[in-house]
Amino acid sequence: YNASPLPDISLTNKCQNVAMLTRFLPKNERFFDHFRAQAAVALETALAFQDLLEHYTDVERKVRAISALERKADEVGLTISNALTQTFITPLDREDIVLLSGRMDDFVDAIEDAAKRLWLYRIPAPTEQAIQMGRIIADQAKLLTIALPLVEKNQDSNALLARAKEIKNLEDQADVIMDQAASNLYDDATDIKTLVSAIRWGELNQFLEDATDRAQDVASALESIALKNA
Repeated sequence: YNASPLPDISLTNKCQNVAMLTRFLPKNERFFDHFRAQAAVALETALAFQDLLEHYTDVERKVRAISALERKADEVGLTISNALTQTFITPLDREDIVLLSGRMDDFVDAIEDAAKRLWLYRIPAPTEQAIQMGRIIADQAKLLTIALPLVEKNQDSNALLARAKEIKNLEDQADVIMDQAASNLYDDATDIKTLVSAIRWGELNQFLEDATDRAQDVASALESIALKNA
C-alpha cells in the first residue's frame, strides 16, 4: 500500500500568506492616467510648436510657453517615477513603464530643443520644410493621444500596433522632407551671412528630425508593449 503524499502544509500556508499580503501592498492603477497626461502635454507642446512655425510672430513668448510645457511634462514623468517607487504591483512590467515614460519625455524635450534654436539663432522666418515638419510632429503627437489609452486595453493590441505604424510612417515622410532640405541647403550661401544662415538651418533641421525620431521611439516602445501583452 502506497499512501498518497501529504500536502505540504507549510507551502500552502506560505502561498496564502503571500496572497493575503499582496492585497495590502501599495497599488497604483493610475499609471494609465499618467500616460494619458503625458500624451496630452506632448500634444499641447507639438501644437504650440506648429503654431510658432505657421504664425511666426512673438517668437520669444511662444518659445517660453513651449519651455513651460516641457517642465510640465517633466512633472508628469516625475509623478510616474515616484509612483513606481511606491507601488508593488504595476499594470505593466516596470521596465516598460520606465521606457515608455522616458521616451515620451524625450519627444517633448526634442520639440523644445527645436523651438529654442529658432529663437536663439534669431531665425527671421521658418522654411517651408520646417513648417511641414511642424505639421508632422503635431500629427505624431495626435496619434500618441489615441495610442496611449490603448495600452490599457490588451484586446486592442492590433489597434495599438496600427497607430504605432502610422507614427513611423510619418517619420519616414519627415526623412524625405529633410533629405530635400539638405540637398539644396547651401545653394544660396554666397557670402558669410548666408553661409552662417545655412549652417544654422542645418542644425535646426537636425533638431526637427530628432523630434520625429523621438516620436518613432515612442512608437517602438508601444509596439513592444502590444506584442508582449497580446
